Amino acid sequence: MQKKKVRKAVIPAAGFGTRLFPATKVVKKELFPIIDKDGRAKPVILAIIEEAINAGIEEVAIVVQPEDKKTFKTLFKRPPKAELFEKLSPQNQEYSKYLVDLGDRITILIQDKQEGYGHAVYSAKDWVKDEPFLLMLGDHIYKSNNGKSCARQVLDVYEKVNHNVVGLTTMPAELLHKLGCVTGNWKKENTILSVTQISEKPSIEYARQHLHVEGMADDQFLCIFGLYALTPTIFDCLAEDIKNNVRLKGEFQLTTCLDKLREKERMSGYVVNGKCFDTGLPDAYLQTMINFRNL
Repeated sequence: MQKKKVRKAVIPAAGFGTRLFPATKVVKKELFPIIDKDGRAKPVILAIIEEAINAGIEEVAIVVQPEDKKTFKTLFKRPPKAELFEKLSPQNQEYSKYLVDLGDRITILIQDKQEGYGHAVYSAKDWVKDEPFLLMLGDHIYKSNNGKSCARQVLDVYEKVNHNVVGLTTMPAELLHKLGCVTGNWKKENTILSVTQISEKPSIEYARQHLHVEGMADDQFLCIFGLYALTPTIFDCLAEDIKNNVRLKGEFQLTTCLDKLREKERMSGYVVNGKCFDTGLPDAYLQTMINFRNL
């Protein structure tokens, strides 16, 4: 198989943000502020895009609702009004120019109907074309533990194995009902796994019976971290579900299609050396605001 460099990243940002209601009536959750290590207040989506660009990604697509396209264009494609720009500090004036330059690498795509995360990913099919791509969650930000960004870690594994890679993290059994969980066989102990099954939000009983990974504690499991390096075959799997109206809780899901992708092609799991911060839940967002800057 010919190796292809991962040049593109896709960030779905078309959800309703119901878990952060009523704030999301007026502000998209992907635009909620976080404070970075330099003390700069920036929208969550910007931190995600910078993670991608710093990992070597050349082009980024954000999938949004039709009515939100203008907001994201304002952030990345347009400078502030002159009267605001003049009031900015010299550092922020430079940062404003940086944002517009960054916008040249960003494409804003539309999900016409909000029919689930898998459907949002499928909306990027024509933009991705026949290339592998980095998939990132629109409400997760990352901090590496080893100096190499979390996204770069996943891309490095993809370039090494030349097939689909799912970022993983270790989670306790009591959180499985909120997460995608995987199992498989270690190719490199505690680091790289040959994935044999992916399960969306399994029960603890099912996980203990079917998803335990050799060498891990009884109540510790490998769960999806929120970074994926995928081949475009994922769009064939999503198209099949959409065509046959295969839904879970009324929506087209990504996780079920990842398991189909695993059946069609090889898939590795990589235990990311870093932390993932969820900004899509009130308490998790609060902890992100407290902890993200200082790590």
